[in-house]
Amino acid sequence: MNGYYGVGLVFFAIGMLCTLGASGYIKLKYAQTKKILSEKGLTGKDVARRILEANDLSHVNVEIISGELTDHYDPSTKTVRLSSAIGEGNSLASISVASHECGHAIQDKDGYFFLRFRRKMVPFVNLASKGGYLAITIGLISSAFSYFVMIGIILELVILLFHVVTLPVEFNASSRALKQIEALGLVSHKEKSKCRGMLIAAALTYVAAVATSLMEILRLLLIISNRRGD
Repeated sequence: MNGYYGVGLVFFAIGMLCTLGASGYIKLKYAQTKKILSEKGLTGKDVARRILEANDLSHVNVEIISGELTDHYDPSTKTVRLSSAIGEGNSLASISVASHECGHAIQDKDGYFFLRFRRKMVPFVNLASKGGYLAITIGLISSAFSYFVMIGIILELVILLFHVVTLPVEFNASSRALKQIEALGLVSHKEKSKCRGMLIAAALTYVAAVATSLMEILRLLLIISNRRGD
């Protein structure tokens, strides 16, 4: 019993460390690149518009929204949404994030498989995120413990698959972003290396999400094994 409990804590701790470590790293990189102003004085919105127009995506809107690092591409409305610090700022962080979101817009135009697959998964992920722990909670207070927890694990596997599919989407968007800012001459060679560091840091948050989700599934499997052994 104590052994199972200890291993479960290890899985939980690894998941937490992955999440906190990735979050701390992206915040550190963001803070660093936010202080470095673009040599050409381009804002994130300027960069977004140049990349979009260069890729025959002038119909894609660029909007400024509130929040910090709330930037995203909305394929349903064909809109790149940039937080005010990114869209109106002229730092290397602004260029990195804006170009990354435009990378998603280019993926959408090209019909990138993993982007389309991830979009189709969203309704199932929303259901899984709401139902997973509900099933586990019911299992903990009912006689059909293993049955409900297995349902919870299956739903957690859906979330894990979503995170796994997200990895190529995010890494590919960053790769496209770097190619665009280089091809369009938006940054110098020295600036490009710093932008790459920022984009890699952002991608690591998704790697951490995979690791955290996997650790949670292992922890739940351990709980079932422990219950059956009692």
